Amino acid sequence: MNQYIGHDSQLYGIEEHRLVGGKGDGMRIYEINNGRGLELTVSPDRNGDITRLRYKGINMSYMSPCGYVAPAYYDNVGSNWLNSFTAGFLTTCGLNGVGTPCVDEGEDIPLHGSIANQPCEHAMFYEENGRLIVKTVTKDETIFGRKLRLSRTITVLTDDNAFEIADTIENTGGKIEPFEILYHMNMGYPLLDEDSIITIPSNEVKGRDDHASEDIENWMNMEKPQADYQERCYYHIFKDEKGYAEIYQPKLDTRLGISFDAAELDGFVEWKMMGVRDYVLGLECGNCYPDGRAAMRESGMLKFLSPGEKKTYKVTVRLS
Repeated sequence: MNQYIGHDSQLYGIEEHRLVGGKGDGMRIYEINNGRGLELTVSPDRNGDITRLRYKGINMSYMSPCGYVAPAYYDNVGSNWLNSFTAGFLTTCGLNGVGTPCVDEGEDIPLHGSIANQPCEHAMFYEENGRLIVKTVTKDETIFGRKLRLSRTITVLTDDNAFEIADTIENTGGKIEPFEILYHMNMGYPLLDEDSIITIPSNEVKGRDDHASEDIENWMNMEKPQADYQERCYYHIFKDEKGYAEIYQPKLDTRLGISFDAAELDGFVEWKMMGVRDYVLGLECGNCYPDGRAAMRESGMLKFLSPGEKKTYKVTVRLS
């Protein structure tokens, strides 16, 4: 016990708050401070995703123009997902689909699935052995349809500026279910600008489409905000399990690194969007590419869970 303090929050801790006003009115948020400069905002009313990330008081993530949006405003038609795309540091895409809206075996799959717009069924937080821990459970379950459950643990260290996201996806139904997940992690200003240095030690890089491919030699070069910029997506292929991506901002002397198992999360996407106010770099590991579930099924990349089967994915983020 530290004899110099009256309450642990003098050094680190987690506090629960509620938002007031706007489309986020009433949403719960967990504010996490590790006492070493790392601050996270976790939203248990949006799948336990991470809306804000700060390091030494400086913003690291991108917040989209729509800001906080409660699940009640979610529209699952086509690409209307964008109207509630808060972005933040982490938006989880899935579980029924990732990427382009499509029809897969008779099922209409909206843009990026629905899990990010669902409130957690259960959410709690506590401190244990110098770690700040958030646990959430989100149920993506319906009658006559898929029954998938996502159990998340976010562990924030108090002796290092790092945190881990560990997700277990379980098929709680009675038939084999396809499932997709993409960790849509979004870098924003001032961590991101035209001077940022991007390092992704992949073995191969492919453009998602002709527009990206025609400028593939500049996948690692960021630019100033441009009007009418058309997004470019690059697919990075890792030949072993050591997946890694990093952004370094020389003006801040700040580095953010993302580590993951590339054998399990085998679809890494770099989303380069250099628009005016739509200025964001996505460094996104997933178990698929964002081309729609039908395309992933056709390519043989689509994953499945048998009844009662579970799958766990882990992503580690470190700042320095």
